[in-house]
Amino acid sequence: MFITGIFAVGFYIATIILIVGVAMKVMRYARTPSPLVIPTTPAPTTRGGVVLRMAREVFVFESLFKGNIWTWVLGILFHYGMLIALLRHLRYFTDPVWGWVSLMQWMGIYAGFAMLAGLAGLFIRRVFVDRIRYISSPSDYLILALLFFIAFSGMMMKYVSHTDIIAVKEFIRGVMTFHWSPMPTDIPVLIHFTLVITLMIIFPISKMIHAPGMFFSPTRNMVDNPREKRHVVRWVEERSQSPDQ
Repeated sequence: MFITGIFAVGFYIATIILIVGVAMKVMRYARTPSPLVIPTTPAPTTRGGVVLRMAREVFVFESLFKGNIWTWVLGILFHYGMLIALLRHLRYFTDPVWGWVSLMQWMGIYAGFAMLAGLAGLFIRRVFVDRIRYISSPSDYLILALLFFIAFSGMMMKYVSHTDIIAVKEFIRGVMTFHWSPMPTDIPVLIHFTLVITLMIIFPISKMIHAPGMFFSPTRNMVDNPREKRHVVRWVEERSQSPDQ
């Protein structure tokens, strides 16, 4: 039970850091003033157009597609592979397993390979493309490596060590309900959980925070209507209405 306790406490700490860290970042983004209208043109001139633009960015990475088709392909492989893998993992958190989660289990293996291929390609791109290597920091390589080995260790659990997934689910459900069950101690499981905890802890202070951050990007979420409507940030309005002014 010692290892079970270490990982259970690790997940509690990582979850707190993840939730609090992301919430603080989002609050900081929301409070940051945007004094100028600076959407990347051509930009929509209505709020509905902005919603459609953001949807295209979120679901099909429109700007990345226009910038570099190969990077777009690798990004799609990684992001959608990870999304399917995460949704598939809901079976470990729910009892009974939701019907739609059961129906998508067959997609998991393909999602895992897609995620690995996308991450490997993005890593190679940073190493061999001069202009990308020039702007890359050590953390960029480490994050890609961390994500790669999370996916790789997950695949190892299925094809090499044949981990007892029933025991894994009982452990996860026990952590959720504060009634711990012994976790499997296979090496791939220990590696996988350690890397996942690490990812949860560093997420709020890494470039991965772009996931919620993109919704606060003024180049994407602003309406291009400076001629029709004067753009005044909230803090300027508050100062102009203050009796001291």
